[in-house]
Amino acid sequence: MQTSALPDLAHTDAKPVHWLATATAMAAVVALAGLLQPEAATATAEASEHGVTTQDGSASAVAAPDPAGVVFPLGCGAAGHTVAESAPGDLDGDGRPETVAVVRCAAGSGTPPSGIYVVTQPSGAAPRVVATLVDPAQKLNVTDFAVRDGRVSATVLGYSSADVPRCCPDELESATWRWEGNAFIKSAGPAGSTARGV
Repeated sequence: MQTSALPDLAHTDAKPVHWLATATAMAAVVALAGLLQPEAATATAEASEHGVTTQDGSASAVAAPDPAGVVFPLGCGAAGHTVAESAPGDLDGDGRPETVAVVRCAAGSGTPPSGIYVVTQPSGAAPRVVATLVDPAQKLNVTDFAVRDGRVSATVLGYSSADVPRCCPDELESATWRWEGNAFIKSAGPAGSTARGV
């Protein structure tokens, strides 16, 4: 075996104390990085989870109602219903968010008609439906659903007659609802169309 002509290097003969010092230094760096970063990450998560903006631009600290336990006015029988989409928003400008939900009967196949409902939750009470924007009895389907700036918007698909196959709606309407006075006013629909609170 041939020995090196170079002097021994300190790091080639590391002792347990050197490894312990290195591990301690690395743990301190990781801990410091963890302390500096989560505050921004937590604020972002909270803002996205509860971030409802009021009309004056401030964020509301009140959580929007959860539509999961709400009894919707649907005649689904034993099949039950499905909340296809939901979104929070302060629709009436009172600083408390409502939840708007697109709901339909749970079907094994096909696309049953949809309803759009506004859900509110008074302080200390259970969430409940306060308005129906699209009634499933109208036999319509809802796509492109959104809640922004106190308005509800959706594309509503329908059928011109009973002879049109249910797979292929032949009517399309872009609709927007906004709260005015004591009713939701629908635009881009028939003149004067409203969905009153229930």
